[in-house]
Amino acid sequence: MNTVRGLLETKGYAVHSIGPDATVREALERMALVNVGALVVTEKGQLLGILSERDYARKVVLHGRYSKDTLVREIMTADPVCVEPSQPIELCMTLMTNRRIRHLPVLQDGKLMGVISIGDVVKAIIDEQKFEIQQLEQYIHGRP
Repeated sequence: MNTVRGLLETKGYAVHSIGPDATVREALERMALVNVGALVVTEKGQLLGILSERDYARKVVLHGRYSKDTLVREIMTADPVCVEPSQPIELCMTLMTNRRIRHLPVLQDGKLMGVISIGDVVKAIIDEQKFEIQQLEQYIHGRP
């Protein structure tokens, strides 16, 4: 599972999205309902952006705006950083760390395939390291 594809095969391809003309309140309700920290913003099957809890905190709450009067398109992060299924998990970790982002949409040939979070990436890396340690211990102890 060293690639984004492997991660998606393990966690699933479910994508939670919202339209750009929904209110931020509707987006927050959907995030709470499906227990996610971000939604991709789509229109007619096209990825327009991503809306995260961080966007809400920084662009609504801190500016004294109201979630029921603010549209998703007004605060979403347009043109988000994306990855492809063939890319290595380590690259995702680097992108997320350097760009200070927590969610990456996964696109293949322009089609949205899924979304991975920093939690997904950290878990995948830890699982891979555990497996490697187990293999090394078996080798050292002479067990197949």
